[in-house]
Amino acid sequence: MKLKRIAVIFTIVMAALMLWINLQVTKQENNTLDMVFYNREVKQIEQALLTGETREEIAQKYGCEILIRTDANYASRLNQYLENESIILDYEKNDEIVGKFIWQEKSSKFDALREQLQRQMLGVCVIILLAVYVMLFLIYKYYVKPFQTLQEFTAEIAKGNLELALPIQKHNFFGAFTESFDLMRQELRRARESEYQANVSKKELIAELSHDIKTPIATIKATCEVMQVVETKQDTLDKIGVIASKAEMIDNLIGNMFHATLEELEVLKVDVREESSLLIPQMFQDFRYYGQIVLENEIPECLLLYDKLRLQQVLDNILNNSYKYAGTVVKVRFREEKEGITIEIRDFGAGVSEEEMALIREKFYRGSNTDGKSGSGLGLYLANNFMEQMGGGMECYNEKGFVVALFLAKA
Repeated sequence: MKLKRIAVIFTIVMAALMLWINLQVTKQENNTLDMVFYNREVKQIEQALLTGETREEIAQKYGCEILIRTDANYASRLNQYLENESIILDYEKNDEIVGKFIWQEKSSKFDALREQLQRQMLGVCVIILLAVYVMLFLIYKYYVKPFQTLQEFTAEIAKGNLELALPIQKHNFFGAFTESFDLMRQELRRARESEYQANVSKKELIAELSHDIKTPIATIKATCEVMQVVETKQDTLDKIGVIASKAEMIDNLIGNMFHATLEELEVLKVDVREESSLLIPQMFQDFRYYGQIVLENEIPECLLLYDKLRLQQVLDNILNNSYKYAGTVVKVRFREEKEGITIEIRDFGAGVSEEEMALIREKFYRGSNTDGKSGSGLGLYLANNFMEQMGGGMECYNEKGFVVALFLAKA
């Protein structure tokens, strides 16, 4: 803004200067310059007369008339020239005035010289004006603008925008200075990304451990329930009750921790690899503590795309829901398709109402049949999320009970 004000003030001063020059030249049109010009003309004319040129030749050559005192009507003609404001200079010979040199046109040659001088002076002023503007432009470009850009850059950094790169122009006098600011931005961005990744990794670790701990806790709870049925000694039953109570407490605490951690995480990592389909039946065998699980047929042997850990979590969540809400035998059927394998997991409970079917895969949603039963509403949400990240899918529907169909793509 200061440079703009300087440019405006300088333009006004230069315009006033050019106007003043024009006025001064106009005022002097009958003074110094015309006397110098016509005195020079007089000397040339006197020299021409000495060389024998006639008055007619001189009049044609220099555009003037020569009036001699001895001419007829000298006085009246001189008065007439004076009335016409002609330019009149003395004709001296041997230190005696013998006549007059007269230019009847009103200083036409002087006017031409004056105009030429005006143009020259105006040209000089324009050149000075342009030079100053160029100088101001260079000052703005190489000194002022870099600092303005730096000011805008630091304002964005203060707002937390670390993605905005600081432009560094070639031949910038402050290149090293501005480059250091951009290096600072890059280091801040790397530090922020590292901090973010570290926080995400810690939260993912907590979420994974929380969910994985729930599996052995469920085993302990199921074992306690079996022992409470078969055991007859009261002392032993009391101890089993304590174990079951503490297992339930741990399960609730782990669920709360998992719930709080997952609130801050969009997804958990899924590492999809080519795995044999024959590993899947063994996974179901590992969950037999939930109750009776019947594999109705053998799985077709092929390579599938899935994450073993995440698929185990998916099956664990589904079987755990069947154990809690249906309490019946679970039957599993494998169906080979062109693009992959579908795993149908069916219990024979009351199923889910049609109104709730579209919501059971939402985060933290729990159905109307969950009263008095522990849970966080994350089981089917996580299962659906993991299946999608593995390139497969999950469907839920009622058919003589509740059915969850998992699809795994072939490699």
